[in-house]
This record gives sequence, C-alpha cells and structure tokens, in this order.
Amino acid sequence: MSIFQLHLVALMCLLALGSESRAQTIVGVWPEGRVPSQGAALPEAEVPKNDGFHRITNVSRPTLTFFPAPIAGGAGPAPAVIICPGGGYSYVVVDKEGSEIAAWFNKNGFSALVLKYRTPNNRAGAFQDLQRAISLARARATEWKLDPARLGVIGFSAGGHLAAKASGQFGVRSYADLDAVDQQSCRPDFALLVYPAYLDDKAGHVSADLDLKAAIPPTLIIHSEDDKPFVPGSKLYHAALDAAGIPHKFQLYPTGGHGYGLRCDRDAKAWPEDALAWLQKTFPASRK
Repeated sequence: MSIFQLHLVALMCLLALGSESRAQTIVGVWPEGRVPSQGAALPEAEVPKNDGFHRITNVSRPTLTFFPAPIAGGAGPAPAVIICPGGGYSYVVVDKEGSEIAAWFNKNGFSALVLKYRTPNNRAGAFQDLQRAISLARARATEWKLDPARLGVIGFSAGGHLAAKASGQFGVRSYADLDAVDQQSCRPDFALLVYPAYLDDKAGHVSADLDLKAAIPPTLIIHSEDDKPFVPGSKLYHAALDAAGIPHKFQLYPTGGHGYGLRCDRDAKAWPEDALAWLQKTFPASRK
C-alpha cells in the first residue's frame, strides 16, 4: 500500500467518526530526521484483514493524532490521555484501539492523542516514542489546551504493556535529549491498562522491564478471566502493585476475551463506564 493510500485510510477513519471526535492535528513525534535508533526495513503498509479495521506496520515515522475535547467557553484546559493501540508490537490497530477510543474520551470531556509507534518488533523504539509523546504533549499543552498535570496513558494489549512500562520507567530517558521538549516530564499522571499483554515473564514473575520501585501513578488494570494467555500477567502486576503500596484498581470481569476495544459483548463491556468512574474518583476535576 502506498503512502497516499495510507493517508487516505487515515482520512476515511476520521470522517467515519463524524462529529463524535474532531482530529485537529497530526504531528510527528520526533523532529525531522532525528528519530533515535532504527526504524522498519520496509515501507509503511497496512496488514490486510477481513474485519474492516486498519492495522499499520513498518512504522518508522511515529505520529500523534490529536483529538481535542469540546471545551465550553471559559473552561480551563482539559485532562488528556495518550492512546497506545495494540497489535502485538507487529502493527498498531489505529481505529478500533485508537480513533474510536479517542471519540469516547472526547464525549467524556478528555482530549486524546493516538500514538502510532514504531513497528514491527521494535519494543525499544516504541518505548522511546511514548516517552517522547508524553513530553511533547506537555510541551504543547498551552497550544492544545491540555492540563499538563492531568495527562495519562491508556494502552490495549501490547499497548498496555507499553503504557505500564512508561508509568514506571520515567526517571531516565531511553534516548539522549534532543531539544526543549525533552525537558518536560515523561511520567504519566495516570495509566489505564486494558487487557494488557506481556506483563509477566511466563515463569511466575512480573516482567523485568516494569519498574516496581518507581513512583508509579494511579493505575487501572482491566482484564477478564477468559483471556487465558495474558490475564496471569495482570494478576501478578496487581499483586506487585499491592505489595509496593501503589494506588491502583484491578477490574477483573468473568468474560470478555481479548482485543475488543469498545465492542465487547460479554461481561467486560462494562469497562468504559467503570474506567470513567475510576477516573472521576481519581481526578475529580475531570468530571464533565
């Protein structure tokens, strides 16, 4: 698929949202020509599937797509969330776990930024992209009318692992500072992990890349018992956060499976309202 076709796909996704969410800006995460470490060996392309969703792979130029919250006249800056779609670190599902999530956040008074991070199989690059994205959002907070003290992350599946990693590994950047953006904090103010993957080492321990000694922000873990490959990691992470005294909630549903976004038809379909209630309790000023 050509770059033109990819841009057309992105435009179609945005138009399909109609007035539910208004994509105002797409920005590069990094200055031109200064993306640290490696990118993909092949041109950016869409992974073909038959379910109507768009999965982008071979990402070498990460972007943030900004969906501003509708702000009434005189209202202050909006709370905001950076959205990390899933895709097993092979691709990013830019609509089901990206723009659709942004539209839902907009309806509930949040601005949202969808991160298209580096793929495939580039966990180090994806982490650099998220650290930089958090700092970039804070650097542009005035322009975008964001509250830099209420800037969180939400991640789905592999994106949930990425969000968990960013919520602990913020003391030292994973790349050399480039400019004034990198003087801004890359610590999120809250983290939502929705059916997160890769939180454990498959040997009964929390993944070694999750720093449990850090000042991890308030965290909501969302999972279901029938997501057999990945729910053990959420249970271990929940127990570890408990042991460390880190404020969090583990919302565990009997059924839900994996990869549903906002389209679950089982018990986990309650997660959006449960997440909103948690956010409103954790950050009362974020009420609509």
